[in-house]
Amino acid sequence: MSAARPVIDIHTHVMPPDWPDLGKKYGAPEWPRVRPEADGQATIMLGDRKFRLVTEQCFSAPRRLADMDTEGIRRQLISPIPVHFCYEGAPAATAEFARIQNDFIAETVARHPARFLGAGTVAMQSVKHALPELERMRAAGFRALEIGTNVGGRDLDDPEIVEILEAAQALGLAVFVHPWSGIGEERMRAFYLPHMVSLPAETSLAISRLIFGGVLDRLPTLRIAFAHGGGTFIPLLGRIDHGFAVRPEAKTVIDRRPSTYLSRLYFDSITHDPRLLELLCERAGSDRVMLGSDYPFDMGVEHPLDQIRDARLTAEDIDNVLFHTAERFLGLSA
Repeated sequence: MSAARPVIDIHTHVMPPDWPDLGKKYGAPEWPRVRPEADGQATIMLGDRKFRLVTEQCFSAPRRLADMDTEGIRRQLISPIPVHFCYEGAPAATAEFARIQNDFIAETVARHPARFLGAGTVAMQSVKHALPELERMRAAGFRALEIGTNVGGRDLDDPEIVEILEAAQALGLAVFVHPWSGIGEERMRAFYLPHMVSLPAETSLAISRLIFGGVLDRLPTLRIAFAHGGGTFIPLLGRIDHGFAVRPEAKTVIDRRPSTYLSRLYFDSITHDPRLLELLCERAGSDRVMLGSDYPFDMGVEHPLDQIRDARLTAEDIDNVLFHTAERFLGLSA
């Protein structure tokens, strides 16, 4: 593999080691809070309900840097954990929590500017609250905004959400879309199916709404990427194009095949299948694919460079996935 440029992992998550009890402050009993555990671990609690046990890699920069060095990762884009989006909360509560998370990310980047890049969060349910935080993020040197695939059930072509995306475009911030609150989860409570089936479908839906809703036409310079290889979007693309060709409903807003919008989208490399990663690079182009790991979670990729080695990619493809594409997406190449 080429070592000409620093390898960049654009899909990793962090959280502060602690934060005030915003649930009590805002009267939101299900608000996330953190409960310290043994061995440097912590449990994310949603009120009194345990959501996830996390390891110190979520908040310890030295431990994270050691893992990066072991895996051959020079830089990480660090972003909030999706359960902390809190889009269904009161906008003031979500905005305060966003500031807490963004401050932690900014401090981490400031301590290690050669190793970390920041992706922040905002209260996407409120334009009034989101826009000032976007301005603050840009002033602090953030490279990207991380958002969910929907905002309290509103899709990404909702006019108010588009207004926030338009502001991100104007500020030069890239947008990284991570699935959350997936479609059909009520039928998938068993077998951990939401993370295996619902969230990939949710990502495909988010991409489709951006395309069919004309958002990419309205925002011609928006740099937007999707987690987990775009979920089920690439395998469904032939069917989506066919539906556009034969159904008048699909032409309500756009007038060209959905697949022609691939040149507007970016994807991370997390497919868990080297053949699917090859297809992603073939269909979208390796200049739209970036290394991702979902570090430090178990549904991610433990050894992110192995997924690239196992795929049949050209040297140019590999260089694109490891650093060139991320440099363009994050505005580093300029």
